[in-house]
Parts: sequence; C-alpha cells; structure tokens
Amino acid sequence: MADWAARLLNIKRGELPLGLLAALFYFCVLCGYFFLRPVRDAMGVSRGMSELRWLFVLTSVSSLVIVLLFGGVVSRFDRRRFIPIGYLFVIVCLFGFSTLLIADAGAGGGLIGTDAETGVARGVGYTFYVWLSVINLFVNSLFWAFMVDVFNVDQGKRMFAFIGIGGTSGAIVGGWATNVISGMTESVYLPAGLMLMGATLFGAAIVVMLTLDKAAGASEHSRLASVVSTGENALKNVEQIGGSFWEGAHAVATSPYLLGIGGYIILLAISNTMIYFTQANVILDNTDTFSQRVGSFALFDMLAQIATLITQVFITTRLIRRLGVGWTLSILPLVTVAGFTVLAFWPLYGVMALFQALHRATRHAVSRPARESLFSVVPASEKYKAKPVVDVFLYRGGDVAGAGIDGALRALGLALGWVAAATVPLAALWTVLSIGLGRAQARRDEGGQAAPAAAT
Repeated sequence: MADWAARLLNIKRGELPLGLLAALFYFCVLCGYFFLRPVRDAMGVSRGMSELRWLFVLTSVSSLVIVLLFGGVVSRFDRRRFIPIGYLFVIVCLFGFSTLLIADAGAGGGLIGTDAETGVARGVGYTFYVWLSVINLFVNSLFWAFMVDVFNVDQGKRMFAFIGIGGTSGAIVGGWATNVISGMTESVYLPAGLMLMGATLFGAAIVVMLTLDKAAGASEHSRLASVVSTGENALKNVEQIGGSFWEGAHAVATSPYLLGIGGYIILLAISNTMIYFTQANVILDNTDTFSQRVGSFALFDMLAQIATLITQVFITTRLIRRLGVGWTLSILPLVTVAGFTVLAFWPLYGVMALFQALHRATRHAVSRPARESLFSVVPASEKYKAKPVVDVFLYRGGDVAGAGIDGALRALGLALGWVAAATVPLAALWTVLSIGLGRAQARRDEGGQAAPAAAT
C-alpha cells in the first residue's frame, strides 16, 4: 500500500486486505438493514405514536429473551458456526415475513395503516417492528464482537473508523435504493420486496465473514493469527466460548466496567429515542401514504449516513488517537444538548433532518468506534455473551425510558424547550461517564486484562 494511502486511512502496511474485507462485511450488513429499517419505521408510526410506545416496551422484553437464547448458542458452538447461524436466522425470518405479506396481499389485503388493512398485515407489521428492532442491535453487536476478535486495541483505534466507512457506504446505498423504489410504487408488495432484498445482502455478509475469518487466521496482522501461534488449546478457548446461557447477564451485573458501558448505552438510547419520536411526529404530520412514509424515513436515513461518511473520512480516523477514547465518547452528549436547543427555537422539518443527521453521524462515526474499542480489553466470553446484553437489552431498556420521558413531556403539553432542558442533566452524567470509561479502558489495556486467549 502506498505511503500516502497509509497516512490517509491510518492503516499500516499489510493490514489493508483485512480492513477491506471487514469493511465489505459491514457494507453488506448495513446495506441489508437499511432496506428494512424504513419499512419498520413506517409500520411503527402508521397507527399513531401511542402504539409505537407500546412497541418499544415489547421490544425491550423480547431483546432480553433473544440475548439469553443467543448466549446458549455461543456456549455450544465456535465462532465459525454461531456467527453464520445468527445471520441465517435473520434470513429465514425475512423470508417468513415476506411470504406472509405476499400471501395477504394476494388475497386482497392492504398495508398496515390503510383502509384495506387486515389482521394479518397488522400482526406481521407489529411483529416485524419488534423483531427488527432487536435484530438490528444484535447483528451489529455480533459484527463488532467479531472485529475486536480480529483486531487488537491499537488496530481498533486506527481501523474501526475505516471499517465503519464500509458500513456507512452500505447504509447510504440501502437508504437511497429504498427511497427510489418507494417513490416509484404504491404497491402492497413493496414491504415484502424490500425484505427479500435485505435477506440477499445478509446472505452475502455470511460469505464475506467466512472469507475474512479464514484470511485473519492466516495473516500476521490479525489478532487471531497471534492466538493461533500460541497453540491449539489457546485457539480452542477463543473459538469455542463454553459456559452457560446466562453468563453474559451475570457478567454485566457484577462487572463495574461493563456496568459503566451499560450506563453509557442507556443514556445514548434515551437521547436517540427522544430524537426518534420527534422525527416520527414530523414525518407523520407531513406524509399521507405508507410509501411516502417509507420514502421519508429512507431519505432521513440516507442524509444521516452521508453526514456520517463525511465525518468518518475527514475526522474520525485520527480523532480517537488524539483525544483518547473517553473524550471522544463525550462529544455525543454535547451534540445532543446543542441539537435539541436549536430545535426548540426552530421546530422545522429541515432543522429536524439536519439535527438527526448530525446526531447519527456523531453516534456512528465518532462515538461508535470509540465505544466498540472498550470491548477490546475484555475476555472472549464477555465479547460474545455480555456485549449483546449491553448492546441489545440495555439499549432497548434505554429506549423505553426515552419513550416514557417523551410521552410524559408531551402529555403535559410541554414544548421542545423542555425536552432540551431535560437533556442537560443527562448529558452532564453522560460526559462524566464517558471520561471515566476511557480511563478504565486504558488501565485494563496497560494491565493486559484481555489477552486474546483469555479463558472464560
């Protein structure tokens, strides 16, 4: 790799092939998801905001069941099997949802929220909303857990932003394609068609993941290669996690470090949910049909991902190394307070789109790489068992809290200025926690608490 490219991407010589495969893996995952996300969001708001809040509660409960069941899968299979199993589960479910919707449409049924809507459409729509809300965090958590297995702490600080660019590119393609397709048709078959497109991309993600796993095991620039060189027993410890299905929840409950990460996730979810409900209200007030709602959500997603890509290319690649993990994590709370303050004075569609784009860009391009690097210093069992508990269950718990805060403020008839005021104490706590987590990670890294072959 040329020296100028190495400086631009912040990647050392020999790391590029693994980085490109990882970026392609994430491209497939997020491109597939962003064919599905606008469909989910349109289904969620079709019958109003009150039912959407109940869907958040169902999602939180379902997420705990899913992560515990996955903990059992992790205990019994090695990484080469349980990661493809997870994505295959997604594909099978998508084929199931699309088959039900196609059959209902063929029998004369309509989309959720329309006059021709059937009980089947409504049941599938709400089930799909809850399912995808859980699966979204699950597949992302699984991806990043694999990344911190492939790359060490130093590589994570340098390369996770580059890998994130691959995912952001996939999200832009998926959001753009969904926006275009939804603008071309009002067909009742639209949701099913988008689901099948998403399933195809998750299938491609499995192929890329297996290719990356093989390449990483043979590369001297991979954390996995260093594990292989330590002997057969060490490799077995990494590939087959063992233990029990509830071990991840127990680890989170008893580890101050993991509880700190969980607290960060909850505060992040609260802020994100308050933004999400504000955005959903704006879209619901400005659209009339299901396809228009799908297109609007897809447009918001695409704009946000473009902002994320620009941030990743020009800012993130060196930000973590210069500021450190803790101070990088603290940027998102400040963006949240500033955005709600501006929105309180100018509650316009364009302002909402800009705020949502900046918040998501900070969340994915700045906060996400720093947050994922926190798991570089934990044992394998915590990466694959405790991490989903934090990323999925605690995140969705934060969603419920955020929905409750938003509902209470709206029930009282309070303006957006009060929403902005409510974020100030949360942001202060969030900032302090961010800095503390950065220091805790540095101490663990210096102490070598997460050797690649750590026994579980």
